[in-house]
Amino acid sequence: MKHAVFETNVVILTVAILITVSIGGLVQLVPLYTMESTIEKVDGMRPYSPLELAGRNIYVREGCYLCHSQMIRPFRDEAERYGHYSLAAESMYDHPFQWGSKRTGPDLARVGGKYSNDLHAAHLIDPRSVVPESIMPGYPFLAENDLEFDDIAEHLKTLRVVGTPYSDDQVANAAADLKAQASGDEDEAEAVLTRYPKAAVGNFDGDLARITELDALIAYMQMLGRLVDFTTYQPEKDYR
Repeated sequence: MKHAVFETNVVILTVAILITVSIGGLVQLVPLYTMESTIEKVDGMRPYSPLELAGRNIYVREGCYLCHSQMIRPFRDEAERYGHYSLAAESMYDHPFQWGSKRTGPDLARVGGKYSNDLHAAHLIDPRSVVPESIMPGYPFLAENDLEFDDIAEHLKTLRVVGTPYSDDQVANAAADLKAQASGDEDEAEAVLTRYPKAAVGNFDGDLARITELDALIAYMQMLGRLVDFTTYQPEKDYR
């Protein structure tokens, strides 16, 4: 039998395995070097606004991704419950991404605009006031903590190093844009909406006198899934 030489000689078998694995690896890797990007460009995607970015940092800090995924898989049951399956482009400015590994609570990839600011605030402060059977811990301190954003412009500069395309104009106006988005006044936030289309503008925590961590977290959640218009979205390729 021709394969007996491989079965009886460990050196030859090892060399054959290495050659096979090398060929398989090259077949997978070489085509990637011919592509400018492995993520298709999707209309509507943009970097986070300063307030959304601050809210995302709080989301990560509090470990929200441990119970809430942000990845809708391309299965019918998931699409019917949460909406269109997640696109790679929706996580292109995430460092790190928030796909998660389990769902103790619902997926949040499409939560933006689904509920009011007041409901989000009530739910985060006392989850059982909204969902009596919830096992989610409360985060009342977010409404008590003033948001620290003195270094927000430096944060945007740092993200530019890893490829997030913040412009000089966005960096220069970072602090002003953050304040304007939390002002609750769309006229005041007009420049923010120009730089960050579809950003949610509002009095997120119900207290206009202060900008709190709760403001930032709700602003972040209110944009999730709202940037891509799925009524017009068409994938670049159909792999079916």
